[in-house]
Amino acid sequence: MRKKEGTPAQSATEAKFIRMTTEPVEKLILKLAVPTIISMLVTAFYNLADTFFIRQLQSDSMVAAVGVVMPLMNIIQAIGFYHGHGSGNYISRAFGRQDLKDAEKMAATGFFCAVSFGLLLAVLGLSFRQSLVRLLGAKTEETIGNSIRYMQYILLAAPLMMGSIVLNNQLRFQGNAFFSMIGLTSGAVLNMFLDPILIFKAGDSIGIAGLRAAFGAGMGISGAALATGLSQCVSFVILAIGLSRSDNIKIRLRNFCPKPYYLKGIMQGGLPSLARQGIASISTASLNHAIGLYVSGALLIDAAQAAMTGVNRIMMVLASILIGFGQGFQPVCGFNYGAKRYDRVLKAFRFCVKLAAVMLVVLAVVGFVFASPVTNLVTGASEEASRIAVFAFRAQLVTLPLSAWIVLCNMMLQNIGATGKATALAISRQGLAFIPMVLLLPALMGAVGAAPLLGIEFAQPVADVISFLIAIPVGLSELKKMRGTDGEC
Repeated sequence: MRKKEGTPAQSATEAKFIRMTTEPVEKLILKLAVPTIISMLVTAFYNLADTFFIRQLQSDSMVAAVGVVMPLMNIIQAIGFYHGHGSGNYISRAFGRQDLKDAEKMAATGFFCAVSFGLLLAVLGLSFRQSLVRLLGAKTEETIGNSIRYMQYILLAAPLMMGSIVLNNQLRFQGNAFFSMIGLTSGAVLNMFLDPILIFKAGDSIGIAGLRAAFGAGMGISGAALATGLSQCVSFVILAIGLSRSDNIKIRLRNFCPKPYYLKGIMQGGLPSLARQGIASISTASLNHAIGLYVSGALLIDAAQAAMTGVNRIMMVLASILIGFGQGFQPVCGFNYGAKRYDRVLKAFRFCVKLAAVMLVVLAVVGFVFASPVTNLVTGASEEASRIAVFAFRAQLVTLPLSAWIVLCNMMLQNIGATGKATALAISRQGLAFIPMVLLLPALMGAVGAAPLLGIEFAQPVADVISFLIAIPVGLSELKKMRGTDGEC
């Protein structure tokens, strides 16, 4: 009797399974990491571009407003990554089991849940925007007004922003990082193009080689937020098109299945991301409140918030390289763990940690040398803001290489379903470590006669060291389990 042939979709899925579980892990990771690094870098640079162009308006309070709204952006990302990583991790393991129908249900459930949360956040945020910006850390009247103007467009775009994050991650976890890269980079490039057009009016300096705007809407900080919202809409459309092509899982409403089984699956794979981004939101708000608590005078408060906003944006660019590299590791980890190829998971993890550590050391050295010109691009316009930014940036670069183990260990734990450990590690850097440090170190500095602001500047590097010490035993315990199961060292 003749053997029944599989459908084209099944054949493509089987071919992907064979490729992900047999090709050398180093080659696979680098191939998958290149587009994700590009995607993350472009996304980070367009976030940086917002701050760069807003800085040209010569207002510390406007740059500070970007930092005030940053916790809201983190909340949007937290919900998006929760559903995107949760459904994506599940989908990659379902591919490892070659269960296509199960993957389709999870894809639809993760997507529609995220968009629904985005709609809810938009309605609530716009209804209580005055109270919200104060909660996020706006301290001076000028910063409060600028924060509201910036925030309202971000809230309007929240549903599509969350949807884009889910689509992006589902594409990545299916091993289709190229479509993900196209979607994200297209929106990011559009954002950078729209920023000067919407922010400036004709005749304004745009801060690039003495150029002045020939035309523009003159919307100021509101224009930066509108550019972000429009670009996210474009990214969403492109990612949706990418998801409908080739061998990707399709999003169909009929597959939406918000049953406890799938919601639990999202939670297991997405809780660490929710915790990480959620804690990042709380930590940024805590930073803003700490500045208001320990720094005196409206001008100095705005300068400090503007400086730390700029430094955080620069560090996001450096972190995006590591995260993009780690995202190349994640599908390899997920597929092979689902297929019980633990030897390949271990080999991939070791390769990534070594390469990432070397990369971060190089970036830290270069950044330390050129700290002043780099920070002056995106921090506040005042001399005080520039001084604060240079010192804080160099302090954070000293501990940057520790992130190689912290981030990749967290990604591995998340992929293999070690939800509790992954969540604990995810919240350690920005939560268990940073929040106490940013609130206590300034007081300790003041008690010994030093400037409290110094404690704010040192809070992040101290938190990095604490997080690294937590990550070592947590990661080694799971690696030991896999070595014992696989029988290899």
